[in-house]
Amino acid sequence: GVILLIYFSFNIIKSNISIYTDSTKKLESIEVSLSQAKKEEMRVKDRLAKLKNTKNTVVSKKIYAPTESDLGTDSLFFVLYTDLIEMLRNNSVKIKSIDYKYNPENDNFVQQGKDAYFVCDIDLKLSSNFVDLGKLVQDIYQYPYYIKIRGIKIVPYEKDRKILLTDLNIRLYSYVEPKEDEQNNNN
Repeated sequence: GVILLIYFSFNIIKSNISIYTDSTKKLESIEVSLSQAKKEEMRVKDRLAKLKNTKNTVVSKKIYAPTESDLGTDSLFFVLYTDLIEMLRNNSVKIKSIDYKYNPENDNFVQQGKDAYFVCDIDLKLSSNFVDLGKLVQDIYQYPYYIKIRGIKIVPYEKDRKILLTDLNIRLYSYVEPKEDEQNNNN
């Protein structure tokens, strides 16, 4: 009876040791996976921080302010319009149509600074090739004043797939200080 008791005790201890070593190996494997996941999390957080900093850099561009006062709404964007048209011409992008809307209601600048900011949405229908369109987008990005590309839809022309038909929606911003009469009424 004692021998059977020793035999069963030995087998129970042996199986518990086996379970312990398997559990220890699984724990080490999970710790390695956790360590790798933490490293990946840190890498992703660093990339997000860099993207946020890059986004803030783009937003820090100047908003256009005309040098002359008493300009009408159409004249506020004259410099921006002409610069945009010049960018299109310089990059051999053909304009099929242009449509615009002043001070769209869904813009934060219009909502928060109605007396100081003017906004213009421009919808362009363009025709170009891949290279010229890429150069245009790069020129818009490098432009010293803030221009927001709201949307771009590119479809190849059915008869010649090297030609792109593009719907480009951009938003122009202009800053104008409130008139002196408005400032005196607010004081």
